Formats: sequence, C-alpha cells, structure tokens
Amino acid sequence: MTDNSLPKAVVLVSGGMDSAVTIAIAREQGFQVHALSVAYGQRHSSELEASAQVARMLGAVEHKTVQVDLRSIGGSALTADIDVPLDAEAPGIPVTYVPARNTIMLSIALGWAEVLGSRDIWCGVNAVDYSGYPDCRPAFIEAFEQLANVATKAGVEGQGLRIHAPLMRMSKADIAREGGRLGVDFSATVSCYQADAQGRACGHCDACRLRAQGFREAGLPDPTRYV
Repeated sequence: MTDNSLPKAVVLVSGGMDSAVTIAIAREQGFQVHALSVAYGQRHSSELEASAQVARMLGAVEHKTVQVDLRSIGGSALTADIDVPLDAEAPGIPVTYVPARNTIMLSIALGWAEVLGSRDIWCGVNAVDYSGYPDCRPAFIEAFEQLANVATKAGVEGQGLRIHAPLMRMSKADIAREGGRLGVDFSATVSCYQADAQGRACGHCDACRLRAQGFREAGLPDPTRYV
C-alpha cells in the first residue's frame, strides 16, 4: 500500500548499480519513489528491462519509461554506429559520452516532479570512479539545480526544487558496499555498455571494468553475468 504521507521523489533509473543504490538511499531517507527511465535509443534494451525490475524490487510506487530519440542525433558509441572501446579508453572524454544525455534526463524528471508536486529529484551520477563525462560532475548538478529553480513554476512560486546526487563523491567500491548494506540485489542490474538481450556483460568495456574493480576493492562478489 502506498504511504501518501511520505514526500515524493523522482529517481532516475538506468538499470545499473548506481541508480539501484540511489533508489535504496532515497527509500531509506523516507521518500516515496517514482522511478523514471529514458529509452533514448541506447544500444540494448536489457538495461531498460533491468530498470523496471530494479524499481519494482526496491519498492518504487511506480516506474515510468519515456521515449526520446537521441539515436537520430547520434554522436556517441551508445547511439550511433561507433564501436564501444574495449580494454582501454583513449584520453579525454570517451566516445561513450552521449551528448546532453543527463541534461535531457534531468529535464524530463524535472517536468514529472512538477506534475507530481515533488521537490526532490534523485540521480546516480558519480564523479570519482566514472568515465570522465562532463555531466557527472558536481558543477553540473549544482548548475542544473539552479536552472530548475528559475525555469519552473515550482521553483519560482513553490518551495524550490533539489537535485540529490548521493553517490557523487563515492568510489565504485563505496557504492558496492552501500548497496550491500541496503540489501540491493546487484544481480538484477545491468552496467555493460553493450550487454546482450539477456543482460549479459561483455567484460571489456569501461563500464564493465569499473564495476568489476569496485566489487573487487570492496571485497564483495560481483553477480554480473558475462557472455
């Protein structure tokens, strides 16, 4: 049964370990979670299937998937016919960066939060063990929160909006430990940039390497299924 006395939160859910832990933290802090995923034309649908499963398992009151066709724009190994780098990344921002992805996702979350009457938007961005994406940095989250509060009725006439990024300064090992503490079933999550239809990982892309390293450093078993 939904407890409508709890404050509502919109939580972005990708199907990976970071967003799963973010849901669990939001729930622990007493929020009623409305989970939001974005089908933006990514390489595989298994992460979206994982998103629905993770949201359900972690007690979200609802899960919504919004369609945005970023493949029509391209510009990324995740949305165009560009190979995902394996075993090593070139210096600089990698080709797996999707132009404006987090800005677009947070904007959709912002719209839904206004409709729900929620002041709180949560996302699992991380600026420690990550791929170097510019939209995963504290400066981006701070700037978007400022934008949210000048661009919306809720920000101008209401009590204001907050962007929560609880994993921002955690390492992948910290995130794995936090998920373990909160009882997150990481076997339901999909992190690989090019997972197959069953959600099995390649084991070689940047996302796979960072995840495996995090579990190893945390001293925890990684339940990832590999091709």
